[in-house]
Amino acid sequence: MLALGMKETCGHYLVKHPQRHYGITSPISLEPPREIDYMHTQKLIDAMKPFGVFEDEEELNCRLNVLCKLNTLVKEWIAEVGKNKNLPSSVFSSSGGKILTFGSYRLGVHTKGADIDALCVAPRHVERSDFFLSFFEKLKLQKGIRNLRAVEDAYVPVIKFEFDGIEIDLVFARLTLATISDNLDLRDDSCLRSLDIRCIRSLNGCRVTDEILHLVPNKENFRLTLRAIKLWAKRRGIYSNMLGFLGGVSWAMLVARTCQLYPNALASTLVHKFFLIFSKWEWPNPVLLKQPEESSLNLPVWDPRVNPADRYHLMPIITPAYPQQNSTYNVSSSTRAIMVEEFKYGLVVADEILQGKSDWPKLLEPPNFFQKYKHYIVLTASSPTKGLHLEWVGLVESKIRVLVGNLERNELITIAHVNPQSFPGNREQHEESDCVSMWFLGITFKKVENTESLKIDLTYDIQSFTDTVYRQANNINLLKEGMKIEATHVKKKQLHYYLPADFLQKRKKSVPDAAQRTCRLVLKRTSVDDGSMGSYGCADVATQCTAVPSFSGVARFCSSSFSDETERHAGLPRIMPASREKPIKIIPPLVPVQGLCIPVGPRLDSSLVVAPLPNACSVSMALGQNATASSVAPVLAHSQQQQQDGLASGIIKNSPAHKRGHSPASEECFKRLKDVEKHCLEEAMPVPTFTTLRSQRLSSKELPDSSSPIPASGIRVVKNSIRLTLNR
Repeated sequence: MLALGMKETCGHYLVKHPQRHYGITSPISLEPPREIDYMHTQKLIDAMKPFGVFEDEEELNCRLNVLCKLNTLVKEWIAEVGKNKNLPSSVFSSSGGKILTFGSYRLGVHTKGADIDALCVAPRHVERSDFFLSFFEKLKLQKGIRNLRAVEDAYVPVIKFEFDGIEIDLVFARLTLATISDNLDLRDDSCLRSLDIRCIRSLNGCRVTDEILHLVPNKENFRLTLRAIKLWAKRRGIYSNMLGFLGGVSWAMLVARTCQLYPNALASTLVHKFFLIFSKWEWPNPVLLKQPEESSLNLPVWDPRVNPADRYHLMPIITPAYPQQNSTYNVSSSTRAIMVEEFKYGLVVADEILQGKSDWPKLLEPPNFFQKYKHYIVLTASSPTKGLHLEWVGLVESKIRVLVGNLERNELITIAHVNPQSFPGNREQHEESDCVSMWFLGITFKKVENTESLKIDLTYDIQSFTDTVYRQANNINLLKEGMKIEATHVKKKQLHYYLPADFLQKRKKSVPDAAQRTCRLVLKRTSVDDGSMGSYGCADVATQCTAVPSFSGVARFCSSSFSDETERHAGLPRIMPASREKPIKIIPPLVPVQGLCIPVGPRLDSSLVVAPLPNACSVSMALGQNATASSVAPVLAHSQQQQQDGLASGIIKNSPAHKRGHSPASEECFKRLKDVEKHCLEEAMPVPTFTTLRSQRLSSKELPDSSSPIPASGIRVVKNSIRLTLNR
């Protein structure tokens, strides 16, 4: 029935609306949907329903009522501010005010229980301080509002609260207008004139969302496709802007670009074309929904021709509203490689679905992260109370991408893959902490040919991250006694000490094994120059690596076949553990000092008997041995400072682009694509590539300045050593 309704709607749309050109290139195909496309789309809808992506009428009406109440409150408050500032009654009574939504709710793709991103637009007599003082107090007195909190020092200042059970994130923008009308259109660039940067950032969400909706040929097909892609991304563990993957607006722009290239396609076809396009996209060519427009406002915009830093973005997806920005500046080489792998794997599954060999639920099956790697880093954040833990976990999670970046710059690490899901920790191992959260990072080490063992020192990589977190916490007065970060290296067979068995069980293959293997990352392959350490075991190390870690190249895709891979792995000796070992945690007694003592390494349970692990990795977390880290830190700090100075002065130049060979999977997936479609897809990426070596990239603003001191306000951050040797 729903498929029939879609068919009638689509046919009516094509008749009433003459074909219009969308995007920066011509569409790849104008082919109308076929009967089978409606059937596949209906099956896609049925597959998504169990996940709560569609909101019922009751919850929708509840959201509308909440927004109506909030809009009334805003108008009352703006009038009260005008009256308190002695404005004429004729002015403050007609000054208006408005609540606008953006994000998933404005796009029409919000799920059950999702929050609402909203913007409070006020006239010029209302200051930002009024919003965080008088309006905050007004919300306190309002019935139905809970968990009210203000985050005034955020990048985009926000007030968060629950209103009748609906979570609201409310930002503020003050326009230079005397009155705010109900039919205000924020797409006009003139509304940005004479505004401070915080107001421009607050307006950006609404302006980008409205522009995306304006740039897609069919809003209903766009929304259904975006619902499917967002659900798929969440299920596959690649939905998190904070951790270096893509956030909601980035996924929306990728889907919008797909809709532009296939303006008449239904959601089932668009999902397939989405994987087709972005598994073949030649990053870092940017994704653009329209040509950037010039403006006389002279605001900073994304432009690699002018801004050297923009040339080092790995996966640029550019917002369509002025000032144009890259929404994916957090993406790293690891997260990009992981997402490209998922695009290719999604294409394999989508091909099988459209060929009738599989069903849509197969596309939405989650991967087994804990079976994918042989080495993991367990990052633990603990705090004494639940109230402190919420803020502490939020800060630590926002900085995990710093740790990923540090690990990527270690020349012996190929991939650092963070799982976006956090897990509750074991309180028995953290006796002094009531709240414990854990994150897991899968690590693939580089294979060095003709080397029996490889010594790896992660001391600086981990310590630099923990220093950044503690420094930030101290700067915002968040650091309290009992807040700790701990990092432990474990092997896959040791994960059962941290997670329940159901997380570690191997899942059945959702597609043929050969198809899945062809879509794996280069991490699981070996080549002459670069490969994985899949066949290396671990042993204790007695000496520390003193060489400064250098930047390693971006992970290259190997073009070897599945049979070659099998032969190579079959020829490598494997070390089989005699039993399930537990990772060692060695904690020497801390030297008493005045103030807080914050260990970075893991604590040792008093009942645990420490013994050597045969053929396993022993990670020494030597707290109190400051010489270990301090002997490396000055050299690293000096090196990093020299590099930053060189980049700032424009010394570093672009190197020749290094092309990555396509894997057999990509060639097989696209051999059915028509030549004209291939040509059109290449035309969809007209912007020149700015590819550079990782050793020449600008360091992220989020990375710590190694030369700056650690907080010294009575807080001692103890250095630790993490050293291991991988034996073949």
